[in-house]
Amino acid sequence: MLTQIVTLLLGTAAGLLSFAFLARVWMQWARAPFRNPVGQFVITFTNWAVLPLRRIVPGLFGIDLASVLAAWLTQFAYLAILANLTAPGGLGLDALGGFLAIAWAAVLAVLKLFVYLLMGVVILAALLSWLAPHSPAAPLFNGLAAPLLAPVRRVVPVFGGGLDLSPLVVILLLQVVLIVLEHLER
Repeated sequence: MLTQIVTLLLGTAAGLLSFAFLARVWMQWARAPFRNPVGQFVITFTNWAVLPLRRIVPGLFGIDLASVLAAWLTQFAYLAILANLTAPGGLGLDALGGFLAIAWAAVLAVLKLFVYLLMGVVILAALLSWLAPHSPAAPLFNGLAAPLLAPVRRVVPVFGGGLDLSPLVVILLLQVVLIVLEHLER
């Protein structure tokens, strides 16, 4: 029972922290403004880890690699703790095989979290466009979803009455990516 409680609390904390690091990466890559409540939260929540890592890890092609590394380190630490809690006698990170297995699992966990982040952005952008197109958060989520939706909108036509199916297509494509990641995880 105690192991389940610790696993739940650590998993939630690691997931939220990694999610914030990845949101920072996507917001910077999509050139979304950080002068909004969501952007300010992400910056405040992640600066403690990202700023020191930026001294060591430079960006590449507009991708904030320090934030990506912070997300990976968070998932790696969580999975290492989880492996040592749940495996009989502990997994033992001293073995190269155990280290590499956890490192690979952390890569896949970060990629899955990133796909879930993108799905959430697309869903929120679609919902805001229908329910509250003039809300203060609408421009932020539209800007974050635009790099995903724009290529699909060039291929998928808008149907009569302005019915845009591009968010649905993007979510289906992201689901395919999740299936591929699940198979890589096995």
